[in-house]
Amino acid sequence: METQNFVIRETRFSDYEYFTKWECDENITKYMSFDENRSYEDVVTEALYSKKDPTKLDYTIVARENGKPVGRIYITRIDRNFDSLDITRFYIGESSLWGNGLGREIMHELLEYCFTFLHMERVTLDHYAGNRRGAALYERLGFKDEGTARNAAKKDGKYYDLHLMSILRSEFFDEN
Repeated sequence: METQNFVIRETRFSDYEYFTKWECDENITKYMSFDENRSYEDVVTEALYSKKDPTKLDYTIVARENGKPVGRIYITRIDRNFDSLDITRFYIGESSLWGNGLGREIMHELLEYCFTFLHMERVTLDHYAGNRRGAALYERLGFKDEGTARNAAKKDGKYYDLHLMSILRSEFFDEN
């Protein structure tokens, strides 16, 4: 997948060092459902199990300009019977790129990939209640609210509600 500013490619083993750094950054993890202080081993172990699972895909967002990894996309719950999947993790790890509309650029390309190449009918995601930036981005892209899953995430021993959203193929292509 390619956008004006990024290449989205399958994750390589060398990318996990970046993921570990980002996934220990409080500014990124405050809206993620994993415990603080994830280790390199934790990130790699999760990735190795995911590689064996055909219902999961792991991608790295790379800056077109210099080829450096800048973020991550993790897709789960790929269901070929119901033509649906979940964007479980999406973030730009490099803070210098935040607030410039680049998340929209990347997510738009990802949705086009999901609906066109993967032939999905439905794409879901969720977000924490306090993640206003994420919620606003998803709404601008055409995602619809599906409700709240109460205490659906657990992080550092505490439960959190998740706001569920989805977008259908027809909604995406009608918007774009």
